[in-house]
Amino acid sequence: MASARGRSFLVGAPSTLLWRIFLVVTLLMLASVAVWSAIFSHFDQASRAAQTAQTVVSIINLTRTALLNADPGLRKDLLLDLATQEGIRIYPAEADDRITPLEDSTHVKMLTTEVRHQLGPETRFASSWEGLPGFWVSFHIQADDIENAGEFWFMLPAERVIRPHALEWMWWGTAALTLAMLGAYMIVSRLNRPLKALATAARTVGRGEVPAHLSESGPAELAELAHAFNQMSHDLQELDADRALILAGVSHDLRTPLARLRLGIEMCGADPVDVDAMVSDIEDMDRIIGQFLAFSRQDAEEAQEITDLAGLANELAGLYARRGFPIHVLATANAMAQVRPQALRRAVTNLIENALRYAGHAPEIAVGLLDGRPMIEVLDRGPGIPTDEIERVKRPFTRLESARSDTKGSGLGLAIVDRIVRGQHGEFRLLPREGGGLRACILLPAIPKT
Repeated sequence: MASARGRSFLVGAPSTLLWRIFLVVTLLMLASVAVWSAIFSHFDQASRAAQTAQTVVSIINLTRTALLNADPGLRKDLLLDLATQEGIRIYPAEADDRITPLEDSTHVKMLTTEVRHQLGPETRFASSWEGLPGFWVSFHIQADDIENAGEFWFMLPAERVIRPHALEWMWWGTAALTLAMLGAYMIVSRLNRPLKALATAARTVGRGEVPAHLSESGPAELAELAHAFNQMSHDLQELDADRALILAGVSHDLRTPLARLRLGIEMCGADPVDVDAMVSDIEDMDRIIGQFLAFSRQDAEEAQEITDLAGLANELAGLYARRGFPIHVLATANAMAQVRPQALRRAVTNLIENALRYAGHAPEIAVGLLDGRPMIEVLDRGPGIPTDEIERVKRPFTRLESARSDTKGSGLGLAIVDRIVRGQHGEFRLLPREGGGLRACILLPAIPKT
């Protein structure tokens, strides 16, 4: 149950590292402010209550002394001056006075306890008297004449006595917390920026492209991580360059003797049937060598151009028509894509050759748009590819068991197409064709609108 609750909380949490760290830091700050405020309030309430109580008692004692010593004829003027200048009001207490008790808070309890301790246990308190709001305290005057003796109500404005600590510090606390959160966001974003750059560079490497050099500044751990990634990227580039150089050398060294071997076989005067079979084998070997070279070739140096996919398809159809393979091109929309044209031409050619090899007839080429993205696909009526084998056949050196005894090949054709398409930020799909056969679909990114 607990693990399920934890998972549900994580589902609702922000997904990026920036916001997760920022959320944690913010919560820690809020908790720190709350704890600090609680501790401060706990230790400060007693002293503030004692100071306020002393102020109230001193004013009451001074007022009581002034009333006792004042001339009876001037007593009303004295009370009027206290009310107008100091906000202090004094009224005789009656048994049927309408009073409202004070709020039940810790600060008020401390204050009333301290005042009652100094003025006597019979002291009463109220938040309003006869509908007049304020801080009301009762006190007794002991006098020889009955007119001046008795219990009286003494009123101070409530804001002079009860000032909530939270309201006093609210604006200062809000300002401090805001500045702290801004500082936390700046710190977290500074840590997150190199991680985002690293993720972008990793995706670039995954597409077979050369990433931009990462900055090796900042905290030691991030700088070391960036340095390690830059070194890895440099090593991969050197490895690819060495591999391409080795394969190019092997191709050159193999194709020359293969050409001599073919010439020798054609001039040996053997049975024409045997000669044709051996020449076919030599051509297969030459084609396999070419596929190895195509798989290792880096197309990143080729500049991207805005290419008409229908024009590219018609160009290839014309080439194969001269070889005796008429290919029908169906263009349903004006499909333009920013691609490396030679690399894309090689990918579509591989799909056509694959269809000729496995389907045994010339395929069709469809050009159009799919969900706003330019598309070119090669359609055949061959045996197709089982759904559970689609991803596997995109791997290098992979061939279906049913094709191994019927045709010759290296198993690199579809892997080359997938690599070229991914290198151009596209998507390569192998789908069953309605009525039987295979749809080899290349989806390319739409041209950004300017």
